[in-house]
Amino acid sequence: MNEPRWLDEREAAVWKKYRDLQRQLQSALDRQLARDSVLSGADYAVLVPLSESPGDVLRARELQVELGWERSRLSHQISRMEKRGMVAREPCEDDARGLMVRMTAQGRAAIEAAAPQHAETVRRYFFDPLAHDEVETLGVLFDRLLASLARDTD
Repeated sequence: MNEPRWLDEREAAVWKKYRDLQRQLQSALDRQLARDSVLSGADYAVLVPLSESPGDVLRARELQVELGWERSRLSHQISRMEKRGMVAREPCEDDARGLMVRMTAQGRAAIEAAAPQHAETVRRYFFDPLAHDEVETLGVLFDRLLASLARDTD
């Protein structure tokens, strides 16, 4: 067995900052949605890919992959949103075992009402503190990290 490659002090400090940033940013976004809309962070996460899909509909499996969620988590979230009239489940026309998730008019209205303030919050906490070239650099770094993860999960 190989010897563990422990993080050095600098790496551990950067990793902690990343975890803190991720947690605090998500908390700020969730608070903003709760304060300014009828949507939770999970509701918003589901509605975004649906709103960007032709006909406001996606196969449940595609939505699961897009969100990176477990099947049971997505199923429970869809059930909650369905009870509130935000989405509807539909059978898949080309696969009897498949399930489609469609955003309703009520879901469309909710995300359209929430999106401007949500975008402003993302801008205020994520982009505004950075210079233009820092945003570009961050994009390059994120691409590199995502490519590394994709190689290891393929």
